[in-house]
Amino acid sequence: MHIVEAGSLKNIKLFEGLSADALSSIEQDCKWYQCNISEQLIDRHSTDLDLYFLLSGKARVVNYSLTGREVSFDDKGPGDYFGELGAIDGQPRSANVIALEDMLVARLSRSDFLKLIAQQPSITLKILHGLAKIVRISNNRIMDLSTVGANNRVHAEILRLVELGEVSENTAVIRPIPIHGDIASRVSTTRETVNRVFSDLTRKGLIKRNKNELLVLDISRLKRMVELVRGETGDNEI
Repeated sequence: MHIVEAGSLKNIKLFEGLSADALSSIEQDCKWYQCNISEQLIDRHSTDLDLYFLLSGKARVVNYSLTGREVSFDDKGPGDYFGELGAIDGQPRSANVIALEDMLVARLSRSDFLKLIAQQPSITLKILHGLAKIVRISNNRIMDLSTVGANNRVHAEILRLVELGEVSENTAVIRPIPIHGDIASRVSTTRETVNRVFSDLTRKGLIKRNKNELLVLDISRLKRMVELVRGETGDNEI
């Protein structure tokens, strides 16, 4: 990671709606870095408490078991931010962040971050919304790990990816096509299990691979499959 010239934060979602002067002030407080693919930006348990804004590229929030097994929490893309937990509570990092691509990031110190949220209530509210989303996703994953089989956890992960894709009525396009190993990491199963589930859903006409995209052909049916095993519906027809 090496320092580069300052850029613009205008495409960072957290700062949507801020005045040009307010945005310029934040940009001046940041340090700007170019990161290489596979570089580790944040190390779990480190005492670096800065907040990061991702201008270009892609990063993964991840931890590793004692045996080296990867547990993936989230992927970050342009416009996203990460590192907010340590910046808020001052505690050591709870996860690693790895560059999946070459990236440009801006780094805001914890002290400047705390001043910012004190001065800009709209930013504080957006961060609270983001934390609430993390809690909800974590609750679902904990429940799924405790009560739902591996096949159904893969179904639930595909449904989550649908929300991030291009949805049209009862179909969706997910780009780029999900990597089976990444899905396995997120739902605590094996790549082989994910392969079998994708093959089964393809045979049932629920999904279809098309070049570098995954087509979900019946969102409602996939949603019913997930709701049924979670006990969220009384409809047994899948």
